[in-house]
Amino acid sequence: MLIVGLGNPGARYAATRHNAGYWLVDKLARRAGVQLRSEAKFHGEVAKVESANSHYWLLKPNTFMNLSGQAIAALARFYKITPEQILVIHDDLDFPPGVIRLKQGGGDGKHNGLKSTIAQLGSPQFLRLRVGIGHPGAARDVANYVLDAPSQSDFTAIETALEIALETFPLLLDGKLDKVMQRLHTR
Repeated sequence: MLIVGLGNPGARYAATRHNAGYWLVDKLARRAGVQLRSEAKFHGEVAKVESANSHYWLLKPNTFMNLSGQAIAALARFYKITPEQILVIHDDLDFPPGVIRLKQGGGDGKHNGLKSTIAQLGSPQFLRLRVGIGHPGAARDVANYVLDAPSQSDFTAIETALEIALETFPLLLDGKLDKVMQRLHTR
């Protein structure tokens, strides 16, 4: 399995809403006791997590959001990981901060990271963990909104959701998607 957190590299973007996917991958790496390392051939930071039962890859693309699919496809092709074995964690304007949802497949929802991923993989059939960040209200404000830091209360709500999602990863790795959805969607 490949677990990807979408975001933009660099200190300028570290605390922005668009980096919610990065935040959860960082938490997963810390929990697993692994260090993400820059891998030029995969256009991102990568770590392999091994446990008694399985192994999986963590990836934070360094390609910037709009080209995320390049990194995802490079690692997936190299290790022969199918789209159905990929989880992409990303910010979602359609949900308020603190809401987190899991789904299989679907469109790009006008999210450039998803658009790039679908194009590069040639399939929309990957899992998505959608992290609510709220919406600024007007479409013209979206670009600045996602590249800005959330308020303290929004950040707290997002962090709480990420911690709950983190607790579901053993179920997710066991393929128990219904149980993960039940936990995330009923809180």
